[in-house]
Amino acid sequence: MENNCIFCKIVNGEIPCAKIYEDDDVLAFLDISQTTAGHTLVISKNHYDSFLSTPKEIMHKVMNVAQTIGQSQITNLHAKGVNILANCYPAAGQTVMHFHVHVIPRYENNDGLVIDFKENKLLGELSLPSIADSIKKSL
Repeated sequence: MENNCIFCKIVNGEIPCAKIYEDDDVLAFLDISQTTAGHTLVISKNHYDSFLSTPKEIMHKVMNVAQTIGQSQITNLHAKGVNILANCYPAAGQTVMHFHVHVIPRYENNDGLVIDFKENKLLGELSLPSIADSIKKSL
């Protein structure tokens, strides 16, 4: 546990949450800042800074729970889709340095959330083979 980590405090019961799921390794609860109705956070109960530093076994357990919650959101909240995402480090939007996955139900008729993966015109001409080679170096 990290002393000032809000998610560690939630895991320890120091801060209340709207709990959806819990087992020995994983806790899921509604995000206090609902992006859309049902926005859920799935976290590891042990503290790891991000998806990238979490042991694979725990990461897999968190993702299994995220999948099940996404399926439930479609069935029970009548969502038409789901975004499942993990932000890694502040440059990517991570604001709580404790591994967590957002499960965000999406609804028809513009639910107000914009996640846009369109081509970034600011990047100009990129060498995709060169970028791929750089990534493959440490795999």
